[in-house]
Amino acid sequence: MCHGPLFSQIVRFSLPLFMSQMIQLLFNAADLIVVGRYAQHEAMAAVGSTASVTFLLINVFFGLSIGTNVMAANFYGAKDDVNLSRTTHTAILIALLGGFLSGGIGFGLSRTLLRMMSSPENVIDKATLYMRIYFMGMPFLLLYNFGSSILRALGDTKRPLIFLAIAGVINVVLNMYFVICLHWDVAGVASATVISQGVSCVLVLRALMTADEDCRLQLRKLRIHGTILKKMMGIGLPAAVQASCFSLANVIIQASVNSFGSLAMAGNAAAVSLEGMVYVGSFTYHQTAISFAGQNLGGHEYGRIKRSFWYCMALTTAICILMGFGGYIFGRQLLGIYNPDPEVIDWGMRRLKVLFTTYFLCGTMDTVSGAMRGLGHSLMSAISNLAGVCLLRIVWIYTYFQMNRTMECLMMTYPLSWGVTTMVNGFVLWYFMRKLFRND
Repeated sequence: MCHGPLFSQIVRFSLPLFMSQMIQLLFNAADLIVVGRYAQHEAMAAVGSTASVTFLLINVFFGLSIGTNVMAANFYGAKDDVNLSRTTHTAILIALLGGFLSGGIGFGLSRTLLRMMSSPENVIDKATLYMRIYFMGMPFLLLYNFGSSILRALGDTKRPLIFLAIAGVINVVLNMYFVICLHWDVAGVASATVISQGVSCVLVLRALMTADEDCRLQLRKLRIHGTILKKMMGIGLPAAVQASCFSLANVIIQASVNSFGSLAMAGNAAAVSLEGMVYVGSFTYHQTAISFAGQNLGGHEYGRIKRSFWYCMALTTAICILMGFGGYIFGRQLLGIYNPDPEVIDWGMRRLKVLFTTYFLCGTMDTVSGAMRGLGHSLMSAISNLAGVCLLRIVWIYTYFQMNRTMECLMMTYPLSWGVTTMVNGFVLWYFMRKLFRND
């Protein structure tokens, strides 16, 4: 990442990352499609309504995985093999312990959290079952997430793509068998997800165990290095707090969606699944900006940091516009794949109408935040994101939405928060970049 043609390197790095995330989302969509077509709409509502509360509990560790990515990229760019190895072993042990901790908490609090979200009585039992099975696989999920973060920091996005493809095929096959043949509905899709996550976890750990000596995972070396953990938390905890607050805001939004009933929940769940595929363009260049900024900062190639950022901004904007408007134009047909019920489709279109036409704002927001994190300014990124996204969304829900209780009004909180946060973070990033070039 520190030498050679920059644009082609960004494309080669981001394309497998884009494809891996898209494959993961397509296979995750199979959960909703299978229950939407082969079970009652309450099962679809149950599966779709759990995402926000699930991420609320695990985003602390997802944030630490961002810290892992930044540190591994810095040490790799600086050719610091000792600290790269320490980062690898600290991160994997944190993922293992965090998986059991978050899994246990989530398993025990599932029903309580769903009641706090005002889940309807005809949905809550199935949603609780889905969440409890899902949380049993949390160690697999976090180990894969941390392991793939290390591989991405080293410039390897191809193997995580292959691993996800293998696990995704297993997920789809098991979904069909458990739901259609065994009639397990939500228990079936949850079990298939856990098993497929276990497969991807084993594959990524095997890749680390056979990697080059500087980042090879060796079980006897697993320990938490205090200095590494401190730096990891310094970068990752602000991102974790930010992500958790995002999830809290989304929990409040989901609770508002729940107030419209199970048909609205099912339509919203299908729309969120489609939205995730558009979000891939945002996530891809958020991660790309982190890795390129991190490695070039370690290698003191400051000019490449600026150029890589603008390339990422252009690419994420183009992809989000193309996929967002395309998804809205064919929205009814796409939602019909999940569930043919016209009422479910109508509710889903209410979300797509607002979000898909403005999703490029999310892409620019995330790319600016990624560049700031790659430069080590994760705390400032988190502060501005918390104010611009979380606070604004919560204020909107408890003020204007209460006076105009429609799905469209509820969804407007997303583009408003994306636009405000992009402007604030853009100014902050400009200040840090200017300071970096002045000190060079």
